[in-house]
Amino acid sequence: MHSINVRKKSVSIELRNDERIDQLMQYNLEIIQSPSVFSFSLDAVLLGNFARVPHHNRAHVVDLCSGNGVVALMLSQQTQSQVQAVELQDRLADMAERSIQLNGLTDQIQMIHADVKQATEYIRKDSVDVITCNPPYFTVTESSRKNPNSHLAIARHELHLTLEQLMQTSAGLLKTRGKAFFVHRPERFLEIMETMKAVDLAPKRIRFVHPKAGREANMLLIEGIKQGKPDGLKILPPLVVFDDDGHYLPEVKRMIYGDK
Repeated sequence: MHSINVRKKSVSIELRNDERIDQLMQYNLEIIQSPSVFSFSLDAVLLGNFARVPHHNRAHVVDLCSGNGVVALMLSQQTQSQVQAVELQDRLADMAERSIQLNGLTDQIQMIHADVKQATEYIRKDSVDVITCNPPYFTVTESSRKNPNSHLAIARHELHLTLEQLMQTSAGLLKTRGKAFFVHRPERFLEIMETMKAVDLAPKRIRFVHPKAGREANMLLIEGIKQGKPDGLKILPPLVVFDDDGHYLPEVKRMIYGDK
């Protein structure tokens, strides 16, 4: 490991040899990343933008499957409320904790190194106003092709957390009328809807994300409300990421870089 002194934050952060500091440009934040362990991708940015969090300081916000803390960091810039982040993998939780320190946010963001399934041991049931989650997308079968990198395999495959377990935990943590925001894969859309219904999370907003115009959706954003009414579901206009030349389209560009 080697030490880096980030003078503008007046802190000294230890970086491992395979780590770097990247910019969350829209929010003027810095985040520790590692190509061999975990680097956030566009789905996290889309989730952080899709989620609606109160601006005041009286809400309880929780980010599950937090990885290196990118969504929790983004949410902290949209609310004055406390944010708790839950991550199973010790290396990722440690990266997140150091990023929280790097940005001077230790008074607002609490990192919980724990299995999401045991989240209610650390966070009181029926107490949370907003949950966000970028969960593992892929089911695990005998024929599944899992990433040989164990960190990435756990992040992407349901090795430790199934969709059903995620929804049960989310519903258990949320207050009545509390909101949950998820990013997932469109091919599991019907399963997601059924699993949410089974735990009394009513889907309220859905947006499909397409890599380019005319291409099939490859991501899904969905908002649910605990014990919400079954009607009132909104299908938002599709979000297209790239133009024909592979450049970010204006809406996505604003999510990444802000209004600069």
